[in-house]
Amino acid sequence: MHGWVGAPPVTFQNMCFLETIDVVKKYSGHTALDKVSIKVPENSVFGLLGPNGAGKTTLIRIINRITAPDAGAVLFHGIPSQPEDVYRIGYLPEERGLYRKMRAGEQAVYLARLKGLTAKEATARLKELFHRFDIIAWWNRRLEELSKGMQQKVQFITAIAHRPELLIFDEPFSGFDPLNAELIKNEILRLKSEGKTIIFSTHNMASVEELCDEIALIDHAKAVLSGGVAEIRSRFRQDIFRLKTENETLVSDDSLCKIIDRSKYCGAYFFRVKKHPAINNAEFITRIVKDNRILTFEEEIPSMNDVFIQTVNGAKDDEKY
Repeated sequence: MHGWVGAPPVTFQNMCFLETIDVVKKYSGHTALDKVSIKVPENSVFGLLGPNGAGKTTLIRIINRITAPDAGAVLFHGIPSQPEDVYRIGYLPEERGLYRKMRAGEQAVYLARLKGLTAKEATARLKELFHRFDIIAWWNRRLEELSKGMQQKVQFITAIAHRPELLIFDEPFSGFDPLNAELIKNEILRLKSEGKTIIFSTHNMASVEELCDEIALIDHAKAVLSGGVAEIRSRFRQDIFRLKTENETLVSDDSLCKIIDRSKYCGAYFFRVKKHPAINNAEFITRIVKDNRILTFEEEIPSMNDVFIQTVNGAKDDEKY
């Protein structure tokens, strides 16, 4: 029986769908998680990010009650996790594992029944999902006869068949071709529209920008970054702008900006500049437009891939202007 160490009193301030508080996990002297706290809002897509070995899968296994923390707590709606909470969770692990000699439909029904469905309920729901994912023709085929992508569809289906409140997908796009990856993305969005809460761990930063409302980034066993995707990208902005002009040269001085790059295309000139941090955006636009014929003007906002690399490599670039 898992013991949940040091669970705090429930208050209205810490109510959200899922919360981990100062979770610690150690293995033979190795610290896998070091006081990791995250908050997952209800009916959201939450990205759990980090380099290999950072502790993401350990945290997922603790949320799933596969293993217990050495300290800290996991709360559902502000209440410490209980054994029956596993029925509220659908889990797609990174290490895919199906019984290869079993038939696809037979295995899916078996796994759905482990989550509390009757055989009749499981069969009806799963056949509907097999149709939606275009693998119904393989219902009576052995798993070993299916391609890797079709096997992964079966495992994804078994994670969602019992209609859990919380879905946890560990690298859900791994092994899928672009068409099937798009199918999984659309399914994740559909599940969110039905009111589900979704956590997914991935190294695909483009899918994070497409799907996630909030993220937490774990590095070296610690949660080093968290928040809304748009807010985090904005937080990492570096005062870099892209300008399209009619000018062959950009009229400015070092008190306003520095030119990083310049190019010409189809009769127009393109400049990439770094604004002086002491100048606000409104003043910068006013001054640059006054002396130049600006055709387009755009601030360069870092991608989540940029944010990931900057954070893991030592946070933001604090180079002096």
